[in-house]
Amino acid sequence: MVKCSAAIDRTFSALSDPGRRAMVARLVEGPATLSELAEPLGLSLPAVAKHLAVLERGGLATSRKVGRARVCTLAPNAFDEARAWLAAQRAAWEARFDRLDALLIEGGDET
Repeated sequence: MVKCSAAIDRTFSALSDPGRRAMVARLVEGPATLSELAEPLGLSLPAVAKHLAVLERGGLATSRKVGRARVCTLAPNAFDEARAWLAAQRAAWEARFDRLDALLIEGGDET
């Protein structure tokens, strides 16, 4: 079994909630205030702040206070480690399928 880093665990855990995925999708478009993140989700500001804290712990978002508002942005390189892990999983599965194809082709030549 391949071991995952705690950072990948936090990233996937943060993405496990549909509301947080919606927030990430919004942040892909650019920075947003908590109010801008809350409005389409129909969530309260405290609820969005809690979701934001999970995204920050997962390394996916950052926030800073600007005047009275909290502005959130997608973290630079937020998905790099998760992307690398997924690419390794894909490569492993493709190698398995290639071996299976070779075995099936080999087995078909015996007729």
